[in-house]
Amino acid sequence: MYTSQGKIDKAAQSDLLTHYAPLVRRLALRLAARLPASVEVDDLIQAGILGLLDAGSRYQDGHGAKFETFATQRIRGAMLDELRAHDWVPRGLRQSGRKVEEAIRAASQKQGRAPTEPEVAEALGLPLEAYQALLQELQGCQLVYYEDFEAAEGGNSFLDDHAADGEARFGPLEQLVESRLRRQLVAAIEALPERDRLLLSLCYEQELNLREIGAIMEISQSRVCQLHGQAISRLRASLRDAL
Repeated sequence: MYTSQGKIDKAAQSDLLTHYAPLVRRLALRLAARLPASVEVDDLIQAGILGLLDAGSRYQDGHGAKFETFATQRIRGAMLDELRAHDWVPRGLRQSGRKVEEAIRAASQKQGRAPTEPEVAEALGLPLEAYQALLQELQGCQLVYYEDFEAAEGGNSFLDDHAADGEARFGPLEQLVESRLRRQLVAAIEALPERDRLLLSLCYEQELNLREIGAIMEISQSRVCQLHGQAISRLRASLRDAL
C-alpha cells in the first residue's frame, strides 16, 4: 500500500478514492447545505479528496479509531480549511452578521430573556420581513473565526490559552472539551428558545438536511435557513459576552 518513501501508492490511492468518493460527496453536500449558494460543491469535494488522501497516508490501524471515522474528520477539516483560506463571505455581509449579534445581545439585555424575531428586528431598525431575509443571506456565514476571540493588546487570546497544552495531562482537544468554553456553550444552548434547540439538535446531532428538518418542524427549507442563522447568531452573541 505504501512506497519505500512512506507515501501511499497509486493503486491504493485509486482504491481509496473509488471506495470513499461517496463519503466525500455526502459530507460536501451536507456542509454546502449550511453555506451561502455562492459556495461551489465541487470545490468542497476537491478539498475533501485531498483530505481523504491525507487520511490514507496518516492512518495507523490498531489505534482504536476506524478508518472511516478518522477519514471523516480529515475530510471535514480539509473542506473547512478551504473555506477559511478563501473567506467566501463578502465584508458587508460579515458586518451585517455582527450587527445581528449586537442587536440580539441588546434585545436580550433589554428583555431579560432570549428575544423574539420581531424584537431583534426592532433593535436592528428593520421590518420583520427584511430581518428574516437577512437571516437567510447570513446562512453559513457564522463560522467561528480566530479573530472573534482576540485578547486585549499584550495578552493571550482565549483560544491561545486553551490550545497550548504545555505540561498538561490532556491534549488540546481534551482541554477544550473540559474548558469553560464548553460550559459556556452548553449554557448558551440551554438558554435558546426550545425551537432553536430542536433545530440545532436535528442539524448537528441527527445530521439531517434542510428538507428533512423542515418536514419534522413543518416549515419550509428557507424558514429552516432563517431559524438556523438566528440560532447561530444567538450562540455567537452569548459566547462573545461570556468570553
